Amino acid sequence: MGLLGSKKKRLVGLDIGSGAVKVCELRSSGKSGSEHYRLQKVGMALVPHDAIIDGDIMDGNAVSAAIQQVFAEQKIKAKEVAISVSGQQVMVKKVTFPLMSPAELAESVRWEAESFFPAGQGLDSHALDFAVLNERPSEGNMDVVLVACRKDKVEAYMTCVAQAGLKPLVVDVDVFALQNVYEIASQGSRDEVVALVNMGASFTNMTMLVGSKSVFWRDIAWGGHRYTDKLMEDWGVSRDAAELLKQGKMAEGRTPEEIEPSLAAISDSFAEELGRTIDFFRSSFKVDRLDRIFLSGGSAKVGGLTEILSDRLRVSVERLNPFQTLELDERSVDPTAVREIGCSAAIAVGLALRQVGDR
Repeated sequence: MGLLGSKKKRLVGLDIGSGAVKVCELRSSGKSGSEHYRLQKVGMALVPHDAIIDGDIMDGNAVSAAIQQVFAEQKIKAKEVAISVSGQQVMVKKVTFPLMSPAELAESVRWEAESFFPAGQGLDSHALDFAVLNERPSEGNMDVVLVACRKDKVEAYMTCVAQAGLKPLVVDVDVFALQNVYEIASQGSRDEVVALVNMGASFTNMTMLVGSKSVFWRDIAWGGHRYTDKLMEDWGVSRDAAELLKQGKMAEGRTPEEIEPSLAAISDSFAEELGRTIDFFRSSFKVDRLDRIFLSGGSAKVGGLTEILSDRLRVSVERLNPFQTLELDERSVDPTAVREIGCSAAIAVGLALRQVGDR
């Protein structure tokens, strides 16, 4: 589902994050519903600190330069891209409506959406989209997911992408792109209750799936920058050194082993935050179990995190591999680079699976 789009077309996935921009280009074969995907290009480029704050672009020139850099490094010639947004300015809500025609639904959605917005803001200041999740004729109703995002945020991202010489044809939402990649990467049972958790630098995107249906979406104001800030405070290292230490590398005379307590303290804090969100989901949706948590995003690679989450939340936790079912075109993709970027590329891969006109 995207906030913008018209006709069917394969696009390059472009994930614009607070810490880095990631790109993914796929080639598909086969019929819809049974398609096979080949990875053509994947890569990332760092974004300067504070160029994006809390999901808002503060330095468009720096972000555009990072986008141009990664497209040039990966020699991607395609210009049409799918991007995504997340954060506090993005609202996702499931609403049940009586069965009605598409025209009636569009009007009803506009009325319902007014309750989304903070005081002093309304529909005129937001981009709005919706999709029917499922219809229940026997009950006379249907479930619809509504998405709203502040227009100036969407426009800022689109302007930044256009400045890099690209054409943003789809604006999606991170949690939907995450679900998209899980659907092709997962080998799990479809009767499971699963939490998909994407840990970015500023925000953590989360969606809960019961069977194959996504029923809960949440962006948590908790990101991997907390690890960075903790290491800088505890060990007196620079930001660049803290980033290296997070990756398990030695920096500025500090070793990964000695800074483990600092990382563990932040992982404990995240486990508490994630646990509260899961408890809210369970009580709100009357779901009494959670079978697995899949982690993605750059911060998911922090050492010891999966073990701490599994221990605190008493559930199986594993990193989501977005490339698990993809064929690699080794003429254009370095398998070592694919392993290194790993779960960091989940949103970019999910976006590359999008086509204009998808619902």
